[in-house]
Amino acid sequence: MTPITQHRTFQSSPDLYTKLIGIYARDRELQPARLLHAHLITTGLARLTHFASKLIALYASCGQVSHARNLFDDIPKTNIRRWFALIGAYARSGFYQQAMDVFSEMQRAGSRPNRIVIPSVLKACGHLSDVKTGEKLHAVVLRHSFEFDAFIGSALVDMYSKNGRVEKARRVFDMMVEKDLVALNAVVSGFCQHGMAEEALVLVEEMQLVGIKPNLITWNTLVAGFSQKGDEATASRLFKLMRVNGIEPDVVSWTSVISGFVKNFQNSKAFYTFKQMLDHGICPTSATISSLLPACAAVANLRSGKEIHAYALVTGVEADVYVRSALVDMYAKCGFIYEAKTLFCKMSERNTVTWNSMIFGYANHGYCTEAIELFNKMKTEDNRKLDYLTFVAVLTACCHAGMIELGKSLFSSMQEEHGIMPRLEHYACMVDLLGRAGNLTEAYDMIKAMPMEPDLFVWGALLGASRNYGNIELAEIAAKHLSELEPESAGNNLLLSSLYADAGNWVNVARLKKMMKKKKLRKLPGCSWMEAA
Repeated sequence: MTPITQHRTFQSSPDLYTKLIGIYARDRELQPARLLHAHLITTGLARLTHFASKLIALYASCGQVSHARNLFDDIPKTNIRRWFALIGAYARSGFYQQAMDVFSEMQRAGSRPNRIVIPSVLKACGHLSDVKTGEKLHAVVLRHSFEFDAFIGSALVDMYSKNGRVEKARRVFDMMVEKDLVALNAVVSGFCQHGMAEEALVLVEEMQLVGIKPNLITWNTLVAGFSQKGDEATASRLFKLMRVNGIEPDVVSWTSVISGFVKNFQNSKAFYTFKQMLDHGICPTSATISSLLPACAAVANLRSGKEIHAYALVTGVEADVYVRSALVDMYAKCGFIYEAKTLFCKMSERNTVTWNSMIFGYANHGYCTEAIELFNKMKTEDNRKLDYLTFVAVLTACCHAGMIELGKSLFSSMQEEHGIMPRLEHYACMVDLLGRAGNLTEAYDMIKAMPMEPDLFVWGALLGASRNYGNIELAEIAAKHLSELEPESAGNNLLLSSLYADAGNWVNVARLKKMMKKKKLRKLPGCSWMEAA
């Protein structure tokens, strides 16, 4: 039976229409939704506020923002509930800016926020990082004693957590009369996202004592929080505790553990966990694959990378933009530039990571002209995608190619045209660029003018350049700062000693060797992370 036939058969059942609207909204079935809407117009039911509100939500969930707005405009302006319907529909469907715009329109029309619309607006504030409006709404909540409403309390906690105000989120949570799992998960998420996983775990344990048991979302958030912090022991313990507490880990749980291992360079553990995941019958998602591929890139493990690539093709996730970006990065870092370029060129959609990976790949393997050409192409096709790493990549290409003037120009345009303030990585590139060209004084002047403390890469670039050009004075300055940053490393002193030897300054050579012997400094042996075939 077709949907329209169903509509005609059950003309006298509004409950069925409500149920069908809900199903179409959940499944985002736009075509049958339009047929149902047409049927409701012919029966006159579409004029009722109940059905108009449901249809607004239906069109919003299908991404039809203009259709939802048209329905809103057809509802009599005297009906205040139309505002709640549209703002709620926009917020639930992810159209947060539109929700805020309609909320502003509602206030201009003289309607005040109430307990129905506030949770939706707070949700939009959280996703748009609009903490100022969120705090104003919090004041409205306190003025009208809405804080005792569980939905509003949870929405406030979520808004503050998403905006990084985790202490305030915790205070709101503590003041809630009826604490629930939704509010708890919001606080836990805020803590974990801001490196406070220990506080999150303590809170969960406290809530368990009062009867609020963590669910799958809670456990996954905790596992992800400790994984990102590099606390593998706690992450693994929590992962095991999930089963003890009757919660079966899902693909998100496994992916969080794998991602944590990769980010903390525990690559063998990441691969082992991935195999365990497959043994448990869990099908990896695009997030799992894109989390694991950097492990192959980090140690140039092409064999495993190709295996994962093949698995991604078989399971159908290879077309995902994040997976393809990770594959481009993996092939480029393994030195297989042709394969990286082939994948890159086949992509119909590219994000910032994709472009950056390919530019870095070219730059790090001597294809500097190609790197700069690709940067220019990226700037032409989508200027908004350029970020600070894009400029690190293209400045790296300028360094390797000795393109001083272009490097200086890009360094300036990054700030003036794109509003990207230089970071340590950019300064390290510029010092390296100027140093390689012999402009040591200019390089040192740039270091002295830096708004932040130079790191070992910046001073290392100056020391290397000073060594190459025999500038003992600047080499001593760089070596002094490096010894403060790396007190146990002998490599920088050996470079300086070599420079003294070249200049015939054997007194300083002897002094350095004596100092290194006294401090028991040793040069670490070289090693390679490239997997042998």
